Amino acid sequence: MTNLPLLNPSEAVLLMVDQQAGLAFGVGSIDRQLLISNTVALAKTANTFQIPVIVSTSASKVYSGPLMPSIRSVLGDAPSFERRNMNAWEDQAVREAVEKTGRRKLIVSGLLTEACVSFPVLSALADGYEVSVVADTCGGITPDSHSLALRRMEAAGATMTSWLQVLLELQRDWTRKETYDGARAIVEGHAGGYGIGLAYARDMIHPV
Repeated sequence: MTNLPLLNPSEAVLLMVDQQAGLAFGVGSIDRQLLISNTVALAKTANTFQIPVIVSTSASKVYSGPLMPSIRSVLGDAPSFERRNMNAWEDQAVREAVEKTGRRKLIVSGLLTEACVSFPVLSALADGYEVSVVADTCGGITPDSHSLALRRMEAAGATMTSWLQVLLELQRDWTRKETYDGARAIVEGHAGGYGIGLAYARDMIHPV
């Protein structure tokens, strides 16, 4: 690929923070089932493009529960780090796991936007990382507080994006055969009308 100011699979690492049911209960900024579907799509995207995934959870034994099963089933044995504080970047194990990848483009997804997403994003930006926040895989307590947290991160230098934009940005060329089938399956399964259209084209439109 040419060196464009876009995400490349070889440069990115995905940090998934507190995608746990106990925290999803508090989400009021997005439909929860849509949030889960979007997050699963992002996890599948990381797998398809062989992007390292770092998972962090908090209070999993006393309140939040484990990583949601639908997400864990996609991520398999991706490393998971339990922490005590809200800011995953202040947890040495999490930060070192990101650093060990050697990748400086950080993609972030998580709950809740107001704290456990925005705090590590702001900290990683201060440490010189390029950070993309996958806003539709993040959930806030209210639409307003979610929006304000996104605005704060964007003002600090983070890029706001969606799971579908991440996938298309990584694929960029549908003739890339090594990821074509995986990327297309994710779109068909999670991208609503766009996915329906791709499935229709595959099944109904035939070259003359």
